[in-house]
Amino acid sequence: MLLPDPDTCYRAVQSRDPRFDGWFFTAVRTTGIYCRPSCPAITPQRRNVTFHPSAAAAQRAGYRACKRCRPDASPGSPEWNVRGDLAGRALRLITDGVIDRDGVPGLARRLGYSERQVHRTLMAEVGAGPIALARSQRAQTARVLLETTDLPVTDVAFSAGFASVRQFNDTVRTVFASTPTALRAGRRAKGVAEAGIVTLRLPYREPMTVSTVLDFLGAHAVPGLERYEGGTFTRVLSAPGGPALVSLAPGDGAVLCRARLHDPRDLVTVVARVRRLLDLDADPTAVDDVLGADPVLAPLVGKRPGLRAPGTVDGFETAVRTVVGQQISLGGARTVLGRIVAEHGAGAFPDEPWRLFPTAQVLAGLDPATLPMPRARGRSVQAVAAAFADGGLELDPGVDRDEIRARLLELAGVGPWTADYLRMRAAAHPDVLLDTDLVVRRAATDLGLDLSDGRAAWSPWRTYATYHLWAHLYADLWSVTP
Repeated sequence: MLLPDPDTCYRAVQSRDPRFDGWFFTAVRTTGIYCRPSCPAITPQRRNVTFHPSAAAAQRAGYRACKRCRPDASPGSPEWNVRGDLAGRALRLITDGVIDRDGVPGLARRLGYSERQVHRTLMAEVGAGPIALARSQRAQTARVLLETTDLPVTDVAFSAGFASVRQFNDTVRTVFASTPTALRAGRRAKGVAEAGIVTLRLPYREPMTVSTVLDFLGAHAVPGLERYEGGTFTRVLSAPGGPALVSLAPGDGAVLCRARLHDPRDLVTVVARVRRLLDLDADPTAVDDVLGADPVLAPLVGKRPGLRAPGTVDGFETAVRTVVGQQISLGGARTVLGRIVAEHGAGAFPDEPWRLFPTAQVLAGLDPATLPMPRARGRSVQAVAAAFADGGLELDPGVDRDEIRARLLELAGVGPWTADYLRMRAAAHPDVLLDTDLVVRRAATDLGLDLSDGRAAWSPWRTYATYHLWAHLYADLWSVTP
């Protein structure tokens, strides 16, 4: 990643500009610590600071995390939302916990490159290799568990992904200049923690209206799988170690997340997927600056500053939901999907109504005629499920966003709109203009916009432009798409 020039970085530090949090980190030679650009501490002298593209790079250089601004917990760099190259794909997979599950060989295999090439690319782009990046993530997870749960320290070590208690202790001392026991003693949230529950705050960059994104998710909530009540969105998801239940609500400058985990080791993966679901690592200022420069879009951007592009927690689930929702109302799609979840999804927790979305293997093995939809659409659902079930198709943070479109179009019942919608939601592509969408076309006509040029001037944020165009015609933006 190309850092801003040092003078620009230092000016951001002087102004304590939170927009740069996660873009780079400031290391202070005289104290041996690294901080967010927005750290409220006294600004160090220019000659004493260096700048690093990632927390892992600062840790690799021997710096410890600031106890005041907690730089390792800042929003992720929005650059990795945009980039579809090897480094961007690798960073998104590491954030999802692939290193802890499959190691560096598994990461390289998913990316289709050698381990050496992946390591070399990450060193050049973020100043740290895959193991160092995963180590930094484990340290952050360990601190969250120490500060928000009553898990024994030994359980925290293994839950965070460390191979041994000694490795865990050494890493905590190196990264935080503290011991696990001291971190727990100084935790901010006091009181009795519920067994298996982790409560945490998920930061984001302003501006953002969290309730708007939760309204979107709530409007699409599938019975048994999701629920939206009193401004809180709750859903069950399938994590590597078992079912997880997350509840999300607006907080003061952060999303309040309450996660019930079958396996505490899933915290890294669950948090990463929630952040993608809510688009928390976006840079709204960069998006609004580009889209707001268009005189036609400017009033829309002014009405909804920081509009997010909701993602997903599971690519296969989103693919099925999108195919099912074609050419029927939102309410009809929710009813059909609720029946599929009730009949074919596994129970998430004993004696509770929550059910997981059916796996690809389950749906692939069904007779399409038994699905509650027209037979042609049932065959499309089965075709999508079969492609995922045999491992021939994946929709996750590591996919090639351009290649996946061609792969999706090969499936029966998947056309250009569906493929592009899935690139927006499941592959988190920020630069997709759904110019074939009827509502987008109607909005463009109403605004006097010509979309025949693909609106290149809106790049690389055309996904966000799509949402603004939907919002233009619908007071309830989030009831537009399936």
